[in-house]
Amino acid sequence: MIVQAVKTPKVAPGGSTLLALLDDVLDDVQEGSVVAITSKIVSLCEGRTVPKSSIAKDELIRREANLYAELPENQWGFTFIFTVIDDTMLPNAGVDESNVEGEVYLLWPADTQATANMVRRYLAERFGLRRVGVVITDSTARPLRWGMGGVSIARSGFAAITDYRGQKDLYGRTFQMETRDVAGGLAAAAVLVMGEGAEQTPIAILSDLPFVEFQDRDPTPQELDALKISMKDDLYGPIFTSVPWKPGGRPNE
Repeated sequence: MIVQAVKTPKVAPGGSTLLALLDDVLDDVQEGSVVAITSKIVSLCEGRTVPKSSIAKDELIRREANLYAELPENQWGFTFIFTVIDDTMLPNAGVDESNVEGEVYLLWPADTQATANMVRRYLAERFGLRRVGVVITDSTARPLRWGMGGVSIARSGFAAITDYRGQKDLYGRTFQMETRDVAGGLAAAAVLVMGEGAEQTPIAILSDLPFVEFQDRDPTPQELDALKISMKDDLYGPIFTSVPWKPGGRPNE
């Protein structure tokens, strides 16, 4: 796998459409590639900001979340709200203040899956491709580990999961539960190369991907649902279901 970060100009909130930005910074995308785009640059292009003077941050987080749970201040003096937004668990519902111009809060994109589908169609048409994918990324912390890592929050143009169930391992044992998170792995690699600070590289092109099963279409509703798992059925279900979740202001789709 080869991952190449793409430098972009600074993007002010609403200062460019996403497709106009991609026109400016992508000279070539090859057949069999995946283009990764951070959710932050999507939100900036959509102008998804709220003035800090207009609302308290905790109120905004509760409004933007599907579900939320209040957490006490930690030993470093930070307070987070544990949230679920669009079937992704992360702190503070994606409300961010870094790498954005002005005294504003930056929100998550309005519809990440629609954006991934739109960009895939744009890339296929512009560069004459059949095998091209898109992954929209964010970053969050892992339980019991320091450091942020990339996660996929939407994808289009490739199968998100490799299913090993029913196959044999090296010694002939049959896999019962094993699946591989292809979209998540691509997102993690892309975010690692794009960086988390002032690198100004919110896009990456991933190529040489023999393990990716490309699809000349958007994912079906059934394929999108296949990625989701309820809290009670999750590996960490006993932990998740013990949290006193409250409904936020963002309706579940």
